[in-house]
Amino acid sequence: MTREEEHRCAKEYAATKSPLLAARLVAANMRLVVKIAYGYRRPDCDMSDLVQEGNLGLVQAVIRYDPSRGTRLCTYAAWWIRAYILKYTIDSWRLVKAGTSETQRRLFFSLRKQQSALERQGIEGDSRALAAALDVKERDVVLMLERFVGTETSLDAPRGQSGSEGRSFAETLRDAPALQPDVRFEAADFDWQLRARLKSIEDTLVGRELAIFRRRLLCEEPETLAELAVDFGVSRERTRQIEHRLIGRIRLDLTKGLGDALGGAGRFIEPSAPMGA
Repeated sequence: MTREEEHRCAKEYAATKSPLLAARLVAANMRLVVKIAYGYRRPDCDMSDLVQEGNLGLVQAVIRYDPSRGTRLCTYAAWWIRAYILKYTIDSWRLVKAGTSETQRRLFFSLRKQQSALERQGIEGDSRALAAALDVKERDVVLMLERFVGTETSLDAPRGQSGSEGRSFAETLRDAPALQPDVRFEAADFDWQLRARLKSIEDTLVGRELAIFRRRLLCEEPETLAELAVDFGVSRERTRQIEHRLIGRIRLDLTKGLGDALGGAGRFIEPSAPMGA
């Protein structure tokens, strides 16, 4: 299709949105898709898949093309074709996506090249040097390098050397509830709520109750009642009574605030163990 034919066809398509005109523009540029896809071929990726993804990009380019700007469709479409092919390359590289942000997608394609370039210059391609060369955070480089060397394992794959009769990772997780993501999240969420509640309780305390709360109930190495009694200038029994009354208040407050979620957290409010332990 000549430049004049392309411009006339694209202008008419922009006005009518005719599927036949769109198909004609797509068909006229399919060899461009093959040419671009050939540059992204890999042993583990079927060439036909790259071409198919590139065709989707070409369709998007035809839909969005504005002939009034004076740019050839092939020039505009090349960007869309590459974008779709690159996205497919990242998404199909592994089951777990390697690039989930703009920075990670850029690192996916440029990190290895930059590492080789530094090594040719006699510079060790560590994370700090790569981050400086690519103008990104070192943490992003470290994460991408870990994804490159990491491997994927199915939850149904057997563990050990026992073959198909071995226990799978999923079965191991079921036998260890503390390792399950939902259980770990629930525990972390409860811990956050408990700490927030204890902090609000602490803000209401003054004098001896505040001292007992900090130095005995929350402390990793709680002081004895006798030591606190000396500082307060009262008897050990009086200090015990203040602590007992304080624990009752804390237990009541936590029960109201956390309800059934409190569960077995009673260990946090026993006199024999410091809260937060």
